[in-house]
Amino acid sequence: MKRLKYVLALILALGLLGGLGYSAVYGLGADKSGSLDSIDLGLDLAGGVSITYEVVGEENPSKEDMSDTIYKLQQRVQQYSTESQVYQEGANRINIEIPGVSDANKILEELGQPGNLYFIAQTDKDGNENYTYSSGFSYDADGNIVMDENPVFGYVLNKTIDELKADGSIVLAGEDVAAAQAGYQQDSYGAQEPVVSLEFTENGTKAFADATTKAFANGESIGIYYDGQFISVPNVQAAITDGKAVITGMSSFEAADNLASMIRIGGLKLQLNELRSNVVGAQLGSNAIRTSLIAAAVGFALIAIFMIVFFRLLGVSATLALAFYSGLMVFLLSAFEMTLTLPGIAGIILSIGMAVDANVLVFSRIKEEIASGKAVDEARKNGYNKALSSILDGNITTLIIAAVLLWKGTGSIKGFAETLILGIILSMFTALVITRLITSILYGIGLQSPVLYGKAKKVKKFDFIAKRKIFYGISCAIIVAGIIVMAINASAGKGAFNYSLDFVGGTSTTVTFDKEYSLAELESGVKEDIKNAAGINEVLIQTVTGTNQVIFKTSTLTVAQREAVDQALETNYGVSPENIAAETISGVISSEMRTDAVVALAIALVAMLIYIWIRFKDIKFGAAAIIALAHDALIVIVSYAFTRLAVGNTFIAVVLTIIGYSINDTIVTFDRIRENLHLATGRKELEDLVNTSVSQTVTRSLFTSATTFFTVFALYIFGVADIKAFALPLMVGVICGTYSSIFVASPMWYDLKTSFKNFIGSKKAE
Repeated sequence: MKRLKYVLALILALGLLGGLGYSAVYGLGADKSGSLDSIDLGLDLAGGVSITYEVVGEENPSKEDMSDTIYKLQQRVQQYSTESQVYQEGANRINIEIPGVSDANKILEELGQPGNLYFIAQTDKDGNENYTYSSGFSYDADGNIVMDENPVFGYVLNKTIDELKADGSIVLAGEDVAAAQAGYQQDSYGAQEPVVSLEFTENGTKAFADATTKAFANGESIGIYYDGQFISVPNVQAAITDGKAVITGMSSFEAADNLASMIRIGGLKLQLNELRSNVVGAQLGSNAIRTSLIAAAVGFALIAIFMIVFFRLLGVSATLALAFYSGLMVFLLSAFEMTLTLPGIAGIILSIGMAVDANVLVFSRIKEEIASGKAVDEARKNGYNKALSSILDGNITTLIIAAVLLWKGTGSIKGFAETLILGIILSMFTALVITRLITSILYGIGLQSPVLYGKAKKVKKFDFIAKRKIFYGISCAIIVAGIIVMAINASAGKGAFNYSLDFVGGTSTTVTFDKEYSLAELESGVKEDIKNAAGINEVLIQTVTGTNQVIFKTSTLTVAQREAVDQALETNYGVSPENIAAETISGVISSEMRTDAVVALAIALVAMLIYIWIRFKDIKFGAAAIIALAHDALIVIVSYAFTRLAVGNTFIAVVLTIIGYSINDTIVTFDRIRENLHLATGRKELEDLVNTSVSQTVTRSLFTSATTFFTVFALYIFGVADIKAFALPLMVGVICGTYSSIFVASPMWYDLKTSFKNFIGSKKAE
């Protein structure tokens, strides 16, 4: 009877897995919710809406004003997708590209007219009203109510904007607003009411203080005027001198959020007018999604085979749990409406590696328990209990990095963080709950022989400490060689790195053909002709839906290169010169975004250091972990110098992925050192402790690396060119991350531990 219960549980589990599989393929309902087809894809995988704005009134706005406007627009459009891109085109135009949407008019309506927000005093210096409330009705000579011919309801201006500027009635402009956020505060009855919180710049603070002092004394309001209409006319209830204000009276949080959003978009230094809007196609080509799915299937199969071969029945449990993970990941990506791009895929790859790693940790512990003579059932329970702290510490440290990147990062960095956080939580759930349940079910139906679970072999201890200087030397040699290569490339005029369009911008060439070409034809024909004509390696293609227009983005072309491209297009495709338009474009990763990424990473590393210090009660563990992370990041970075792979959006994702992967790997080894620490009483014992601990975990590190490597290797083999360029440095990172966790991190902790003690001892002796 008891066995029947487990058999039914197995049938139920397989049924649930089948349901998840069905949902992932076919979805639920008419809109296919929960399926792969319902996941929002980024510009690189599926395209979206492209909007071009032109600066009003200035043919050549300053570089600082353009940079500030681009950065603020980037913050604004992230409400649609964290993967939205904003970049400069020519001298006075700004392009916005938003993935996963196809209605350009709706986006334009919601964005409004950027850059023309004003705070207007109710009366001018002579007491004349600058705006009045219109009910749409008026009174005739006999006192009867008459509907106006063109009724206007709400507040209307009594003067033009120019007149208001001239008489000083515009107390603030949008550029004086530093921040606008929707939130809640308690009202006079103790209930939560939605509000808009405003913060002003230094100049704005003084101007707003003067304006509110006057308005409060006269019992007046200050109107907020945007895009040709009043969006709010709040009464001034006090003089506000600290640069912070709150707008109350919001009907709902959504209304507050919309008002805050309009204030932010109006707070641009430049006023912009829409020049054109299009729906554009995917940047990575027609085969990117199909080949990525093939790679995912092959990677899954390789992981399954590996786990079953090395962990037998436990490997079957892990494979089923990983299938649950895959199904749940697809469902949740769809449910949370996350936008999936290459950086997002990097976050998922990292979380898959961590999910498998958690299983490897538990299974290795179970095999150790069986080898020590424990019964299978007891070994299972002990395995999970002993591995729990390692799993939690490894995942929490990576989660800290992801959370800070989500908080402080922008663009693709935020997208990477979103998928990584989801993946970490899901991987912990599948490893600690689903795998354990499946293992218990399999044990309960009678699969209880120790042979089915395997037994750990005796650990062969290697003297890592004695040879640590060799390992340090190898790492230093690679990093120094990379720096030399960077210097040689820079001195040769090629640049230390091969920066892509994402970082340095380039040339955008819009071509109108006499017929519509498929993406496959453009990739195999036109793209290659442009490469050959201009002598370049990188060409991004974007089709414009519903037209014969195609946008080709390349590195910056000289006049001669542009002429060569024009000639090739005219000769091979009959495109006349008037149907070819070339413009210089900026990178999509602005200096502010790069600063945000560095600041976010610095905060994350400090937070991680504090966590490790608290958990391990020794800051030297944290210091050694940071050194190992720096080692891995540097080796990945110099690999770009060696290979001359394009440094772009995916470069940031790769470096962040390896940092997350490496810290997880390192923490597991440190956890074993902490477990064995009570055995060490002197320097010799400490050396033996490190060698033993690393030897005990080296197999697990290699196994985890192998399974993660399989996934990335499959992407490299089956992916399109851009995905190959993404997968190659990831493979380098997986290898160097494993190397550092085995050969660098723990020996470094030993050096810090013994050197610090010697330093303190020498000071005391003095």
